[in-house]
Amino acid sequence: MPASLPGIHHVTSITGDVQKCVDFYVSVLGLRFVKKSINQDVPDTYHIYFGDYAGSPGTAMTFFGWPSWPARRAGSGQVTTVSFAVPRDSLDFWESRLRKLDVQPTQTSRFSADVLVIADPDGIELELVGDVAPDFRWVPWLDGPVEREQAIRGFHSVTMTLAEGAATVDLLVKTMGFRKAGQEGRRTRFETGQGGQHSILDLVESPEGPEGEESVGTVHHVAWRAGDAAHQAEWREVLVKAGRNVTPVIERYYFKSIYFREPGGVLFEIATDGPGFTVDEPLETLGSSLSLPPWFDVRRETLDETLPPIVVPTTATTGAGH
Repeated sequence: MPASLPGIHHVTSITGDVQKCVDFYVSVLGLRFVKKSINQDVPDTYHIYFGDYAGSPGTAMTFFGWPSWPARRAGSGQVTTVSFAVPRDSLDFWESRLRKLDVQPTQTSRFSADVLVIADPDGIELELVGDVAPDFRWVPWLDGPVEREQAIRGFHSVTMTLAEGAATVDLLVKTMGFRKAGQEGRRTRFETGQGGQHSILDLVESPEGPEGEESVGTVHHVAWRAGDAAHQAEWREVLVKAGRNVTPVIERYYFKSIYFREPGGVLFEIATDGPGFTVDEPLETLGSSLSLPPWFDVRRETLDETLPPIVVPTTATTGAGH
C-alpha cells in the first residue's frame, strides 16, 4: 500500500450567494479569502477559496457559486458536517463572538471534545471543535479579524451520513488505510495518516433518510491529501484495482486531482499538496484579483464582465483584534 493519505486537503461546497459566503467566512470565522477563481468545469461561475494565510492543505474551505441552483437539505450519501479545529480554551471566546455577530451556536461534546455547532448562510452545518493537534502546520493570518490565539487552525474532521455503511467501511479500512478510532452510537470515527486534527472522518449511519441531493447548502466533495503526483498515482492504481471508477488525473493548476465516489455515494477527491495558491499570486495579495489557469486566460475579459463583483471585507470592518 502507498504511504497513507495524511488527511483532508480541502472541502468544497455549494453557495447560492457568493458575497454572503465571503462575508461570513472572512468576517465571522476569520478565514482569509485566498483565491478568487472559476469552476473549471462550469467556467462562467465562481470557485472561491478560504483558509489560513497561505491556503495551506488542510485549511482550505472552497465554494462553487451556483446561484441558480435550488436549495435543499443535506442528507444521506453526503458530507453533512464540516468541522474546524480551534484551541480548547477558545470556545468561550467563540461562543461570545458568534452571538455578537448574530450567529447562534449550540453546545455539544463528542469523543471527549467540546463542540460549537453553527450553520453558514446557506445552511451548511459547521462545527468548531476544541481539539487542536500541536504539530499541525498552519500559517496564521496576523492581520485577520480573529487573534492568532483563538483562530481556526484548519479542519478538524468531516462527517458523512450514509444509509448503510458496511461497504464504505470496507473501502476505508481495507483499501484506503483508514483505521477505526472510536464509536458513539451510530457515529463511527476513522482516522488516516498520523491521526488527530484534519485526519478524521466520522461516519453516521442513518437508514431512515432523508436522501441528500446535490444543491445549494450542501457539500460537493471532500478532498484528501497526496504529497505529490507520484503519491497520487500510486493511490489511483490502488483504487482502480479495488474496483472504484476513478477519473484520470485532472490538472487544476493549484493542484492535481483525481475523483471517485465511495460506495455510499459521497464524492472523494485526492489532491496533491502543491504547487499551491502562490503559483499565480504573491502570498501577500492572495485573493485580490481574478485568478485563472493559463488555458482560461483568453476568457478573462468576458469573465470580468459577467461574474458579479465580490467585495472582500477588510479587517477594519470585521473588528480585527476583537
